[in-house]
Amino acid sequence: MTSIACFFGALVALVAAVPVGGLIAGVDRRITARLQSRMGPPLFQPFYDVLKLFGKAPCTSSPWLVFSAYVCLLASAAALFIFFLRGDLLLLFFVMTAGAVFRVAGALSVPSPFSNAGAQRELLQMLAYEPLIILTFVGLSIASGSFVISDIYAMREPLLPQLPFLYLALGYALTIKLAKSPFDIASCHHGHQEIVRGVLTEYSGPQLALLEISHWLDVVLLLGLCSLFWHTGAAGMIVLLVLTYLAEIVVDNVCARMTWQWMLRQAFGLTLALAIANILWLYVR
Repeated sequence: MTSIACFFGALVALVAAVPVGGLIAGVDRRITARLQSRMGPPLFQPFYDVLKLFGKAPCTSSPWLVFSAYVCLLASAAALFIFFLRGDLLLLFFVMTAGAVFRVAGALSVPSPFSNAGAQRELLQMLAYEPLIILTFVGLSIASGSFVISDIYAMREPLLPQLPFLYLALGYALTIKLAKSPFDIASCHHGHQEIVRGVLTEYSGPQLALLEISHWLDVVLLLGLCSLFWHTGAAGMIVLLVLTYLAEIVVDNVCARMTWQWMLRQAFGLTLALAIANILWLYVR
């Protein structure tokens, strides 16, 4: 496939990722509602919500919020575009992190105590999940000999049997990144969040819609990273991704929200130890 064909293919996949991410959000809401003995919203409710937000008049307390929302969306789109181009995992990581940093910067640019508290907790979440993602990329590189996604997809054997503990670490990071219980300490749509919507408190209207779309793209990207562990067959990959996301939903519904201290202890304790042990096993096997 030529470079031009790869570029336009990745562009089409990026555009398709928006409705796919919205549908995943709708399925998430429906399953969560059924687990809580509720009927739940329509499957397309996330799209209705985003359209409603775009229809509202812009009202922001700081111009930095508007800039941060756009940068966050562009960073999520760029990271996903790199993935669809099968580019470098390290470049993807830095672009993805830039979006999270700007979302925090926007929340810190306003005097709201709820927004500032959420931004500080978001930084703690980044401190917890980013080392796990980096170690996962290191493990993928050791197993495949490259940080390039195309080289990983070129391998003939699935990587999950070699990297089971790293997949668990990535699942832990996925739970934090998606702001699901027990790690929804910085922002949450559930009623038990004591800081309103935390880092998203001051975002409203079109800016909040941009962040919601950015979240959809992040979900697709994170599931794409999970697919690297079973890339040799479409059926096996789909089963792995479905089971992984269903596990995230179940964990979100059966776990109570914990403190940031507990999150860091778990991230830098058992989960980090499992990831390092898996990497050491790759060296000595």
